[in-house]
Amino acid sequence: MRNKRNEWTYRMMVLPGLVFLLLFSYAPMFGIVIAFQNFIPALGIFGSPFIGLGNFRFMFDLPVVGQVFFNTVFIALLKIIAGQIVPIVFAILLSEVTRLWFKRTVQTIVYLPHFLSWVVLGTIFTQMLGLNGVVNAIIMAMGGEAIQFLGDGQWFRSIIIITDVWKGFGFGTIIYLAAILAINPNLYEAATIDGANRFQRIMRITIPCMAPTIVLMATLSLGGVLNAGFDQIFNMYNPLVYHTSDIIDTYVYRIGLISMQYGLSTAVGLLKSLVSSVLIVLSYTLAYRFAGYRIF
Repeated sequence: MRNKRNEWTYRMMVLPGLVFLLLFSYAPMFGIVIAFQNFIPALGIFGSPFIGLGNFRFMFDLPVVGQVFFNTVFIALLKIIAGQIVPIVFAILLSEVTRLWFKRTVQTIVYLPHFLSWVVLGTIFTQMLGLNGVVNAIIMAMGGEAIQFLGDGQWFRSIIIITDVWKGFGFGTIIYLAAILAINPNLYEAATIDGANRFQRIMRITIPCMAPTIVLMATLSLGGVLNAGFDQIFNMYNPLVYHTSDIIDTYVYRIGLISMQYGLSTAVGLLKSLVSSVLIVLSYTLAYRFAGYRIF
């Protein structure tokens, strides 16, 4: 009886979270029906005419949709690749530092940007990289010409990736540092006795022992390949770079809330959700196969 009472206590503790999830995650899913309607706000969901797959046909006929999907996948993949390589390299370099106070200080400094909002960082980078910003001021002071970083598509895409990695690599560094600390020190001692230098110990011990964590993080990140960072791009982009940096989320925002094409925007968002669901299932399957990780 006491165990049953304890179980009900735990269930009641979970109840507020379940209610929140039902109200804000599951109940709004009824709005998916808008993707199959010529939605008119004045008529509502129940009064708007049903058009079947009309919005999807119209979506695939738009040439810009293909570019939007390409931009999303391309930017997301580059973020995933760079977001894996930089934390791994930085964690290995930081683990080789012997001064504990220096290691903790650097780890704290690189971790702080993770807590900053893109609303704040977007404003800072926009001011720094503008035509009258501090970066162009330095370039012109050195005899160069001002560069329109935020108005050139290729420059802007590179800036998006670099700033995203800068903001998030501190969090990844902590994960990989934990993996390095879990390595048996006896392996390093034996390698040192055998004459292995520092680089050889990294290549033959550190990286192979980190491999399960690396594989796990890489496979789990596949589920977010269609999430290229709405909050970051939305706070930094402009019409001049739509052709190279407009992603699914920003496109849905513009055609849905600004152009008021609710049916089309819902159809695009629904297609993205379906593809993302498949990728999430695939990523967890790969994570279980190659790293032994599973949730259920």
